[in-house]
Amino acid sequence: MSITLDQLNDAPIGEAAKLLDGLYEHSPWIAQQALTARPFASLAQMKHAMARVVAESGRDAQLALIRAHPELAGKAMVSQSLTAESALEQNKAGLTQCSPAEFEKIHQLNAAYNEKFGFPFILAVRGPRGTGLSRQEIIDTFERRLQGHPDFERAECLRNIHRIAELRLNDKFGVAPTVGNMVWDWHEELAQFSDPGYREKGQLTVTYLTEAHRACAAQIHAQMLDCGFDEVSLDAVGNVVGRYRSGNKEARTLLTGSHYDTVRNGGKYDGRLGIFVPLACVRALHAQDRRLPFHLEVLAFAEEEGQRFKATFLGSGALIGQFNTAWLDQKDADGITLREAMTGAGLPIDDITKLTRNAADYLGFVEVHIEQGPVLNELDLPLGVVTSINGGVRYLAEVIGTACHAGTTPMDRRSDAAAAVAEVVLFAEQRALRDGDSVATVGQLLVPNGSTNVVPGRCQFTLDMRAPIDAQRDAMVNDVLTELAAICERRKVRHTLEETMRAAAAPSAPQWQQRWEQALSTLGVPLHRMPSGAGHDAMKLHEVMPQAMLFVRGQNAGISHNPLESTTSDDMQLAVQAFSLLLDQLASES
Repeated sequence: MSITLDQLNDAPIGEAAKLLDGLYEHSPWIAQQALTARPFASLAQMKHAMARVVAESGRDAQLALIRAHPELAGKAMVSQSLTAESALEQNKAGLTQCSPAEFEKIHQLNAAYNEKFGFPFILAVRGPRGTGLSRQEIIDTFERRLQGHPDFERAECLRNIHRIAELRLNDKFGVAPTVGNMVWDWHEELAQFSDPGYREKGQLTVTYLTEAHRACAAQIHAQMLDCGFDEVSLDAVGNVVGRYRSGNKEARTLLTGSHYDTVRNGGKYDGRLGIFVPLACVRALHAQDRRLPFHLEVLAFAEEEGQRFKATFLGSGALIGQFNTAWLDQKDADGITLREAMTGAGLPIDDITKLTRNAADYLGFVEVHIEQGPVLNELDLPLGVVTSINGGVRYLAEVIGTACHAGTTPMDRRSDAAAAVAEVVLFAEQRALRDGDSVATVGQLLVPNGSTNVVPGRCQFTLDMRAPIDAQRDAMVNDVLTELAAICERRKVRHTLEETMRAAAAPSAPQWQQRWEQALSTLGVPLHRMPSGAGHDAMKLHEVMPQAMLFVRGQNAGISHNPLESTTSDDMQLAVQAFSLLLDQLASES
């Protein structure tokens, strides 16, 4: 029989601990210590409480916890001495049906991993949806993580142990993230469409107005209709627009959504999560035959990534009147102009100017997005509230010295352009660290026509600097550029500098940020506020209306713009619940 939260909260601590037996392999102390934090308002709160117990337990206790787990397809499985929970999980992943070659491969990987790290490889083999990873996915993950740093691997093993415990806890309570599973499946279905050259390799790439892009739009259009939207249309730039009408025709509108294009060889959740979460909410409203006191408009923005043409935010920018007609003459790598691509897709270019929204008709814009970073993952938190989208400045720079013979030129007589840039790279790193939440990146370094035996005479590089507040960013930029000039003066080289991009920070509107915070409080999810280092469609809408974002934890250290980008159906479920609570708050205020 399933446990209830009330039953767990009310039971004597000894009895409650027995109810949770088996969550953490041979480690009942975790649940016992977490139970001192009762009462729990939700399973999410309880899961985090147990994760905090482990985080605060110290390195020795953490290693003991990891070592309490059996090897995958190891001796314990063969001798049938696994715990019931581990036996179920390894069986669900098909590890009991390994071919001889697979078994031998896993055996070799186990041995290599133990030798390198001194503890067993831990993986939540039931996967992000709880239905089990394939044996090949397990082997691929094993091989990748075998290359990791020991400190990272210890933390990654613990994160997977928490995921294992989360799934076991769901089993004990008889709960399943059914809505999260549905949203997870929607992402998988949309990921079947990919551009030629990538699709054949099993890679996801959807660039603006390709065949795959248009297929994505058609699928989202059909899903919106299936979820119960009253109106669904494709606008003049390819945005899919769904509208769920209020019972009050004169009501204002809440705007939400994100983009469905991807970077090349990207992930399945970047952008798309912010489309599917509100779709799930509308689906529930329609099933309840419930109308809100405001209209809800969900946009699947056609373009945000700038991958095919040198123009970004084509989808959200068009809504605020920022479509530059000069872009129409840009050509992609195949020589096709943006105008030709849009005309070929049947988009009415002359109607683009009609897309501009009247901000007075809108309450604001909210966006759900996968975090694209490691913070929530490291904190064992499923959701985070965004305080600001960082403002950024980018530069293309070059240091010019003197190319000369590497063997005959004494060290104190060189004008080494690359050495000067190396100093700049390290200074930018240290200067950003000083702020705590600024970032500075030299993403490209090039010594043109460089040779092994030649002192570099030129070094080209990029600078990308971001911070949550423009004044903070500008102070960092000033310090870095001042130091660049000083380094060049001291090293007797010169430099050039071209600003290639400047974007203002987009602080979250306080009232809207508070609504997200209240939603997390209601769910029992500990509150974590954080800036967004990446740009989002919300930063465009910010120019004309209040906005606020909700982040969802990513797996695999939060990696994004990468095939390893991932999140769980449990976290998706919480995101849907948070969005629904925000809608309820807004309805109660109307």
